[in-house]
This record gives sequence, structure tokens and C-alpha cells, in this order.
Amino acid sequence: MELEFPVMPACLTKAEEKIMDYIFGHTGHFLFASIGQLSEQLGISDATISRFARHVGCKDFKELKAVVMEQSTIGEPAIKMAGTLNKEKNFCVESWIMQQQICLKHTMEQLDSVEFQRAAEEIVTARRIFIHGKNASGSMAQLLFYRLRRLGIQVSLLPAGGTEIIEGLVHADNNDLVVMFSFSKISNEGRLILDYQKSAGYHTLAFTSRLYVPKEQMANVNLYVYRGEEKEYHSMSAPAAIVDALTLVVSEKIGAKSVDKLREIHVLKRQYTNI
Repeated sequence: MELEFPVMPACLTKAEEKIMDYIFGHTGHFLFASIGQLSEQLGISDATISRFARHVGCKDFKELKAVVMEQSTIGEPAIKMAGTLNKEKNFCVESWIMQQQICLKHTMEQLDSVEFQRAAEEIVTARRIFIHGKNASGSMAQLLFYRLRRLGIQVSLLPAGGTEIIEGLVHADNNDLVVMFSFSKISNEGRLILDYQKSAGYHTLAFTSRLYVPKEQMANVNLYVYRGEEKEYHSMSAPAAIVDALTLVVSEKIGAKSVDKLREIHVLKRQYTNI
């Protein structure tokens, strides 16, 4: 890995060379380490590490980690996690919750209320609903599946990846809706869903974190959610909030039918409490 610092010193002390070598050889460990942990690992004082940061043109240790993180080639999930943790000296749950409030605020500011109502209408009028999400997005697909199924809506989950998705998607037609979670970029499976739509005729609803989506990657209805900056750990707070809000609007549109189904579920649960 090659790194460029704001200042490249002509010479380094033995301790600084040791720090530099550790950054190059153990980048992931460096990004997740506190200055105290790095000091213990290398047998070098906190003050020496701080001086090294200033020597290479950084204001402090935190800025040094930011410079390394910006140029790092380690796995993207690790980079995002490090980016979030490095915002503060130690992780603080209160600060994290405040950050989720920011995600919700950005989502609220950018969410198109007309598009949101269209999404609810698509769900209500569809004969069947197919939901796709992979990796972390799979959790939101599961949540929407659970919420809609409780309302008595005919809904199924598409396989997360590979050609197996075709076995589920082939049953969708022009009376159906395919919901896809494709936040920061569209997956190969997402491209398949949009491409097959042209011949199958089903409608599509996409959850996205992109304010600009190329025309060829747009669904019939697109709902924006903010999940954090590019190199931060991406939160699911806003997507979960929009899924729940969508569920409530759909329930309202369905009316008494949704209440009857929930009541039936409640009765059956009481009847079979031993399961």
C-alpha cells in the first residue's frame, strides 16, 4: 500500500519509522486502534505518536487516521466502520443516536411525499409482491416482508443472489410489484429485476440512498433514504423508519381488512400458546 501524507519528511526517527511501518503493514489494525492501544502495541509513548502525526503534516492523531483511511485499500465495510468510530475518541451511544436523528432528518428533507403515496398505492393494488434485498439490505427486505404479511398481503422474498432469483422472479407479471433495496448502488440482481421488467410487465419500487439515479437504473417508484456519508458505517435507522411508515399508510388504505387479519393472528396466537 502506498500512502501520501500532507508532508513527507526527509528523515524519520527510529520510533517514527516503526510507526510508519506499522501503518503500511497493518492498516486495518491501525485504523481501529486508539492512540493508547497503538502506543502499547509498538512500545512507543502517546507523545511520540502525536509528534509523528504533526511531523507528517497532520493536526493530531485523529487527522492522521483520517488521511490513512482516505487512501486505504482494505475492505469497504471495515473502512466504513473505522470512519464512524474515528469520529470520536471513544464510541458514545448517545452520539450514535444523535447521528441517527440526522439520518432521519436528511431523509425527511429529501423524501418526496407524492412518491411515498405512490409507493403505498402500488403495494395496495398489486396482486402479489416480491421483495429483494441482499447482504445488509436483506434485513430491510425481511422487515417489509414481515410487516406486509401480517396485513394479509400476498408477499414473498426473492433469493438474495445468484441465478436462483430467476426462479422466483419468473412468476411475476403485470399485476405484481417487485420491491428492491438498492441503496448506494444497484446490484447485478437489481439490474436483472429492472431488465426483466421490460418483458414481464411488473411494476418496481426501489429504496435508494442516491439523490441522482441514472434513468436506466430507476424503478417505477423510488424512495430516498439517507444512511450516512460514503465512508461511514451505514445505518438502517432511516430505511426501517420508512418501511414502518409505509406499512402504516398501507394499513390505513386497506382499512378494516388489515384489522381483521391482525385480530385473526392474535386469536390464533392465544389459541396455540404452547407452540
